[in-house]
Amino acid sequence: MAGPNRALARSHQPVLLAEVIAALQPMDGAIYVDGTFGAGGYSRAILEAARCVVFAIDRDPIAIGEGRPMETEFHGRLHLIEGRFGDLSELLSRRGITQVQGIAIDLGVSSMQIDRPERGFSFRQDGPLDMRMETKGPSAAEIVNRMAERPLADLIFTFGEERKARHVAKAIVAAREIAPIATTLQLAEIVRRAIGSASDHIDPATRTFQALRIAVNDELDEIDRGLMAAEKLIAPGGRLAVVSFHSLEDRKVKSFLRARCGLGPKASRHLPVPQHSQSITFRLLSRNALRPSEDEIATNPRARSARLRIAERIHSDTGGRS
Repeated sequence: MAGPNRALARSHQPVLLAEVIAALQPMDGAIYVDGTFGAGGYSRAILEAARCVVFAIDRDPIAIGEGRPMETEFHGRLHLIEGRFGDLSELLSRRGITQVQGIAIDLGVSSMQIDRPERGFSFRQDGPLDMRMETKGPSAAEIVNRMAERPLADLIFTFGEERKARHVAKAIVAAREIAPIATTLQLAEIVRRAIGSASDHIDPATRTFQALRIAVNDELDEIDRGLMAAEKLIAPGGRLAVVSFHSLEDRKVKSFLRARCGLGPKASRHLPVPQHSQSITFRLLSRNALRPSEDEIATNPRARSARLRIAERIHSDTGGRS
């Protein structure tokens, strides 16, 4: 199984790869972080662009295990760390690293996870209703079979931005009263029947699956923690590149960077200045998010919704934030 899995990993082309590398500008002797290693595409491109060192983090133990041959391939320049990118400051400090020249983060689920039915992320292939990136903790099946109808509807609406969340939650509760919902295709069919045909050519199950995945893996809080850790770690002149795939992720990254670049909402002149005003710690390298080219979308349809936001760390402290 390991051989085919490694071949599958090599076939996955990271989204906006050229743009991420152009933003990071890898330099000889510098240290970089790949906050979401996955199949290793960003790590490999950084290492091939310069004689540098990469610390690559992934919460998925399967991704770390399958990346070990690549770690050997780069002869001590790639260091794989199992953990969450929200904890990257602590993970690196244990290894004596307190500053890096650049950080790349590719948010959300990886192609490797989606393409393996046994991981339970896909609504197009049948598998156990799991969705755990770390393969531990409560699964998606536990949420859909145990959560009360109203909180379940709120979860699907908030994390999936599903307008028919109440219809979906009601259908799930009705179905589980007959038998537990155990597989991805079982849930997908329940959702499709509850929503009906989609007018936007997106599978009706998409938003519900997104909501459950985000909840299972605490993804939005992880983004907040990861961005603050990156702010702490990147040296002045270093770069941050963040790829997101849906509006909830992108809004968080956009809001963080705008605030740290001094582009947030201005306070009223009639109000007192806060004692701990926001420090300006980043400079935007592109005011708007970068998007994939038509050529990239044609070869990799999953790139269609991708957004890349890039910024440079400037000479300013973080005002005591940790």
